[in-house]
Amino acid sequence: MSPTHTVVKVPQLAWWEDIEAELPFPDGWEVTTCHMRGHDAPKLSPEGFRQAFANPIGTRPIRELARGKRNVVILFDDMSRPTQTAEIVPYLLEELRAGGVADDNIQFICALGCHGALTAHDFRKKLGEDVVANFHVYNHNPYENCTYIGKTSRGTPVSLNAEFLSADLKIGIGCLVPHPMSGFGGGGKIILPGVAAIETIAYNHGPVRMAAREARFQCNEGMGRNEDNAMLFDLEEVCRMSGLDVKIDAVVNLKRDTTALFVGEPIAQYYEGVKLAKEHYFSPMPDKSEVVVANCNAKVNEALIGVLVAQSLLPEEGGTLVMISHNPWGEVPHYLLRRFGDHIGGRMWKAAALPPRVKKFIFLAPYKDKTSVDWIVPLESVNWARTWDEVMAMLQADFPRGAKTAVIPDATIQFFEAPAGFA
Repeated sequence: MSPTHTVVKVPQLAWWEDIEAELPFPDGWEVTTCHMRGHDAPKLSPEGFRQAFANPIGTRPIRELARGKRNVVILFDDMSRPTQTAEIVPYLLEELRAGGVADDNIQFICALGCHGALTAHDFRKKLGEDVVANFHVYNHNPYENCTYIGKTSRGTPVSLNAEFLSADLKIGIGCLVPHPMSGFGGGGKIILPGVAAIETIAYNHGPVRMAAREARFQCNEGMGRNEDNAMLFDLEEVCRMSGLDVKIDAVVNLKRDTTALFVGEPIAQYYEGVKLAKEHYFSPMPDKSEVVVANCNAKVNEALIGVLVAQSLLPEEGGTLVMISHNPWGEVPHYLLRRFGDHIGGRMWKAAALPPRVKKFIFLAPYKDKTSVDWIVPLESVNWARTWDEVMAMLQADFPRGAKTAVIPDATIQFFEAPAGFA
């Protein structure tokens, strides 16, 4: 490779090694790194964590809510989210113990929606060794043990995890990051889809969303778009029905460090947190580029989000999209949206389409996984690479004099002025 003029550093191997990889570009390439505003925000201090718990939004401190409670369920998100739950849990346990709750009366449930179940190895990554060793930790099952509690005003039949519903005190831990359907994750999403039955999830993701689109009312959706969003309003209604007492949501930087924490009544703390999240994850739109490099890390096993975000940076006449997924897991098993055979899939599965602005798709995947592209782009459109050198060889063949290039350090949690929604 020729001597390099620009080297861009990007985070990779989330939940594994958490490395900073270097992407060198040759002389003559005009490269813009599209950082989100909060990419280097400082990690929250222990005092910052305690202040968040001591000053909850819209409710009393957890230690007060915990008094007299004997059955506490703590929901947490799965490996498709960057939440460093193990950093948060010790402060939550302090609150519960101060309220007189015995450890034996606390259980953890992974609110994975219709994603695949976590292993004990995954639980240790997410919660830490001590929690897995000393508490019961379970996966939600969207097909079994869900109790029907009614319908929302939009007609969604609400069935939720029975163990969660039976708890005296219900707490959720998650994160506020951009989401292509609800605008931002966090808040009530820990309930729907988190611990909802498959029928509940499918109705919210299908008929509720389609009715809003057809009526052209509350149909706003895309990364960073949480206003006038029917899906979000519907899941918030489900959250209220569920009796979730407290939600804890983190804001994270490019390294997935917790930089701010919001604790409180689930809906109130969500909207307070979103005020910061809109500034924190916002990424100024660069000039249109011939090549866009979309690194996928924080939500590494939902890398399709990277395509939705990155394609808006290409010109209307099209360009080259390089997507990077350094991910030993592969894409998350999604029982609603992915294939489960060459000819079968989840009830909302449909064949992937290449966005119209993407004329060439290069997939840098050190752990090549033919199946995982099933919901990202059509398999026949993929130009595979295992190393950055292989990517640059393809790019230099197409652009021997260099190309105007935009690099998105983490396309799974960034949003731009023109957010990309699902097609």
